[in-house]
Amino acid sequence: MFDDLNDLYQQVILDHSKSPRNFQKMEKANRVAEGKNPLCGDQVTLYLLMEDEIVKDISFQGSGCAISKASASLLTESLKGKTRDQVKRLFEEVRAMITTGKITGDELGKLAVFAGVHKFPARVKCAILPWHAVVAAMEGKPEPVSTE
Repeated sequence: MFDDLNDLYQQVILDHSKSPRNFQKMEKANRVAEGKNPLCGDQVTLYLLMEDEIVKDISFQGSGCAISKASASLLTESLKGKTRDQVKRLFEEVRAMITTGKITGDELGKLAVFAGVHKFPARVKCAILPWHAVVAAMEGKPEPVSTE
């Protein structure tokens, strides 16, 4: 059973890496942030359209490993329609899950595929990079965020 679940998680990550959702520059974005992972070479730019503290639309562009790209893809699917506070809470849940492997709360949904990343410390920064970038975008921080 556990092996089947791992296989499913790997399939979801590969699918989102090969065919990322919302992978485009958003011209109408009113918030933008860049993230870089110097060790792995991951680079991501998050584009947000925020209205009344709500993520109305979100997209990304970037390059990097499969985990980084899949994380950004799943992030964009998960955050549309969420409030700023919901995004911040979800960020904390995702960060805790990625670093410990423990799934808490019921808001994670498909993001739970990253629970196994904690077993590979070098990949934790790949998975969390888009999340740091989206928080920076919401806060209007102009300088790129880094995992270092």
